[in-house]
Amino acid sequence: MPARLLAGLFLAAAGGAHAMPLASVSAACQALGERLGSVDVQTCLQSDLQITQAASVNGQPLLYRDYLPRSRRVAPRRVLLLGGIHGDEFSAVSVVFQWMKRLQGERFQPFHWRVIPCANPDGLLGDPATRMNAHGVDLNRNFPTPDWKADAMQYWEQRTHRDPRRYPGPAALSEPETRWLLQQINDFHPDAIVSVHAPYGVLDYDGPDEPPTRFGYLHLHQLGTYPGSLGNYAGVNLGLPVITLELPHAGIMPTPAQSQRVWGDMLSWLQANLPKEPPIYLRLTEKSWESD
Repeated sequence: MPARLLAGLFLAAAGGAHAMPLASVSAACQALGERLGSVDVQTCLQSDLQITQAASVNGQPLLYRDYLPRSRRVAPRRVLLLGGIHGDEFSAVSVVFQWMKRLQGERFQPFHWRVIPCANPDGLLGDPATRMNAHGVDLNRNFPTPDWKADAMQYWEQRTHRDPRRYPGPAALSEPETRWLLQQINDFHPDAIVSVHAPYGVLDYDGPDEPPTRFGYLHLHQLGTYPGSLGNYAGVNLGLPVITLELPHAGIMPTPAQSQRVWGDMLSWLQANLPKEPPIYLRLTEKSWESD
């Protein structure tokens, strides 16, 4: 069964609906600024994050921001950038905010970005912060991979010895955050996904073709896939390039030079490896992206 159809069936089974957010963007930024030493409230507010009707288990809004290329005559390639799917990886959220600031000022970058700086706000804002969401589920084991039903629980029990930090949930897509992320993939149709994590200090890759060998100080070390992981779902089953940037420290930011080099190398790789044009059936329907 095609992976996108399979995901649709999982969504229907899960109900698909999300609770409405209980907090505004300003309240969410206040909470993020109080938790993260490297992202202040004003920086978050200036990011112009958009609120949706989706919310986390505890009612925190799930926020995103689109960045369009300034001048394009054809539809640009689309990149989905995710941070903080594990709530205790503070640097993964902070670096994404840093790169959002770069995107606001870069006039000639060629991509349409959709940026989700904090995919697991309940984990980040918990006391203490946790890898998992408020239900105790590892969101990066909750995606609807074809092997989820047969293997996810068995893997958790036998390979992780029921490690609570890696609990895949009672069912694929059991969590509102994962359902929302899947909806973003289905609606945005990314050509590549970049997910920022910590603290392994490597570059990981799932998907077609040859992987990048290094982005800045992060060298390729493929960690493998797991039942319910994003790399398994989007990289293996959907055939999208899924780049996982594992920063070396969850609580310490890379230096500005390190962050800039990773960003620059990633942009160069995406420009060289993503298709230059959409399929013909999309080119016939998509609008011009030339700026006014």
